[in-house]
Amino acid sequence: MMTPKLSRVAAALVAMLGIGAQAQQGTAAPEMSQAEVEIGKKIYFERCAGCHGVLRKGATGKNLEPHWSKKAADGAVTEGGTLKLGTARLEKIIALGTEGGMVNYDDILTKEEINIMARYIQRTPDVPPEFSLKDMEASWKLLVPVDQRPKKQMSKVNLKNVFAITLRDTGKLALVDGDTKNIWQVLDTGYAVHISRLSASGRYVYTVGRDGLVTLIDLWYETPTTVATVKLGADARSVDTSKFKGFEDKYLIGGTYWPPQYSIMDGETLKPMKIVSTRGNTVDGEYHPEPRVASIVSSMIKPEWVVNVKETGQIMLVDYSDIKNLKTTTIESAKFLHDGGWDMTKRYFLVAANASHKIAAVDTKTGKLAALVDTKKIPHPGRGANFIHPQFGPVWATGHLGDAVITLISTPSDDSKFAKYKQHNWKVVQELKTGGAGNLFVKTHPKSGNLWADMPMNPERENAEAVYVYSLKDLSKPPAKIDVAKDSGLPQTKALRRATHPEYNQAGDEVWISLWGGKTDQSAIVVYDDKTLKLKKVITDPRIVTPTGKFNVWNTQHDIY
Repeated sequence: MMTPKLSRVAAALVAMLGIGAQAQQGTAAPEMSQAEVEIGKKIYFERCAGCHGVLRKGATGKNLEPHWSKKAADGAVTEGGTLKLGTARLEKIIALGTEGGMVNYDDILTKEEINIMARYIQRTPDVPPEFSLKDMEASWKLLVPVDQRPKKQMSKVNLKNVFAITLRDTGKLALVDGDTKNIWQVLDTGYAVHISRLSASGRYVYTVGRDGLVTLIDLWYETPTTVATVKLGADARSVDTSKFKGFEDKYLIGGTYWPPQYSIMDGETLKPMKIVSTRGNTVDGEYHPEPRVASIVSSMIKPEWVVNVKETGQIMLVDYSDIKNLKTTTIESAKFLHDGGWDMTKRYFLVAANASHKIAAVDTKTGKLAALVDTKKIPHPGRGANFIHPQFGPVWATGHLGDAVITLISTPSDDSKFAKYKQHNWKVVQELKTGGAGNLFVKTHPKSGNLWADMPMNPERENAEAVYVYSLKDLSKPPAKIDVAKDSGLPQTKALRRATHPEYNQAGDEVWISLWGGKTDQSAIVVYDDKTLKLKKVITDPRIVTPTGKFNVWNTQHDIY
């Protein structure tokens, strides 16, 4: 059941979309000054392109082209577009958000900015330039050669329990000592870091953000130091290292949203080595000009990366044992691939085809698709969560942007003690109710008895600022609801303080939550005892601005979730 606010939003959207409204296909886009165009371009890149695409053809988010048409199997043609909606309707949609996962921007953008965006998306999309290997090489900066770096760890910090925390709107990364809860170092990393990854050795942190910049940070210094940077393109979301035995720290792969391609670099220097385009046909057989690399993970059982291409629904297993003679296995799954994680055995990779409302499972041992599992609307697992279900054995969990459930999917195991659960494999075995749609991340730990879920994209303050905790011993019980914003002790602001990205410490007895406030507001990292669910620590500092993802070194290094 929708909450009152969601009901109002849904009703407003129906009215705004105006069934039977007259199309405005022939109308010109509203006039804009060049200054307004530049503002719109910047906001769209920072806030919108990730879901809707540079070319605005849509993926997780709706198609935002000025005019589009779709032909159904029966020949019926549906037409729409931003020109048809018009400025006034678009302003309301942008301001209110949608129950499908788009946030309300009335507490993020000014009325003037909302008006600019409503007009900007009625214009023909701006197409950024391509980005070649020569462009990468020109951007590459080796700040400290390998032979000039420390030969051993210089600090006494417990590196296994360090947290790499994205400070989204400041273009920085905070490294926090998980034992002492003290900020160890804050480094420049580029705008809106999307992900941090660890080298196989645990020495190096790699970040990549929405400005396409990869930053290589060496943790062996007295204070962490950036030793190399390189740009992958205009917009990037994923990196991972080579983890198979014999290839530790040797290579890094990075995937871009624009241009749609992936790049291979030297793992210790970021020297560019190879670029491979992902443009091509979708699983439906149609050419797509912008198939973005949504996520990449490194196999531990083969010298392979799993590369997930969003718009085409193609999953690529890239064999890095011979970079010069690259071998790739392409697996058809479902369109709009996003993010995912390993099952408990690390054999199967599960990835959300979120706008198709499916989870695709890849068997990396055989190099084939293991299953396509239908789920509720817009699954968004992050890495997901693995645990032993008391009734169904090993399961992997995902939350949803578009529905108020957490989905549990049975996963296979070669362990004889789990043989009795084989009949459930690749089936949805349970759906846990949440307080509403808008989940981004679920998380547990092998040593934990809890499953944590956030809801930062929910339009209700009471949900967006809280997390839900499920007891794995009794999943029939309603979850505990924790008001993270209240526990932080920070004053309420106009902007929602979104509680997001639960992350365990190395020991699995603490959970760290980002309280993501407005760009001008004080934010915090709020730490809870996993067993008692009681507040342990609030980490706040003028430098902690818009924190989002947190990546514990040990858990990230070993894919523990």
